[in-house]
Amino acid sequence: MDNTTRIPPQVEIVIPVYNEAAELEASVLRLRAYLLTTFPFSSRITIADNASTDATWEVARRLRRELAEVEAIHLEQKGRGRALKAAWSASDATVLAYMDVDLSTDLDALLPLVAPLLSGHSCLAIGTRLARSARVSRGPKRELISRSYNQILRRVLRVRFSDAQCGFKAIRADRARLLLPLVEDDGWFFDTELLALAERAGMRIHEVPVDWTDDPDSRVEIVPTAVADLRGVCRLLKSFALRRLPLAELRAGAGVAPVIHLNRPERNPRDYHAA
Repeated sequence: MDNTTRIPPQVEIVIPVYNEAAELEASVLRLRAYLLTTFPFSSRITIADNASTDATWEVARRLRRELAEVEAIHLEQKGRGRALKAAWSASDATVLAYMDVDLSTDLDALLPLVAPLLSGHSCLAIGTRLARSARVSRGPKRELISRSYNQILRRVLRVRFSDAQCGFKAIRADRARLLLPLVEDDGWFFDTELLALAERAGMRIHEVPVDWTDDPDSRVEIVPTAVADLRGVCRLLKSFALRRLPLAELRAGAGVAPVIHLNRPERNPRDYHAA
């Protein structure tokens, strides 16, 4: 269908990829089959190739040609945050989501992720591997790093969301238009920065416990990523302390009253406003 006449989907799911030629087609076909047979909302899959050096872009272009529900974009520079900014900024969907190409998160969590956003109940939604009802299969090293990082966020930035880095998130497009211009990070810290800004602006965040299986072939370099994330935390802390961010304007643009707490996190961590 011609892009100028197509009907905008309710949900666009972006898959950021870097050198994933071997896995990309199988994952896209699996996700597409799920969306066509199970998912009740209109949807589009967008492959966001950020500077792959293998055949990833060729695979993405072929899938775009062959499948009406699939789009693809190519970026010349790496960075998950950069890929998501580009894809989400160009989208005409009502809700913007993303998931990792390995589909580590059970796809049955997709509907609970996006439904509160389509209904207008929440502004953002995240999958969490750290809720009691989540079922997670991963090694002790990654588990320790994840829990330690999120503990740092709670203590230093005083955030209330439970899992910053789970590769399974969604945001209403109108909220994305407010937040994306303020997010500086183009890498893995993008998720944390987006969520922290949203929370400071009083936007409601919905959490979905997920079933999640670790990918042993993950492209994430743990130590450099952890160092970059900690630098990002320090930068955000300084920005919040110096009040460099237009939080009042964000609240006004989102129609959110300032500093409203609906529930204490220990009672109901899945749904809240945050200061």
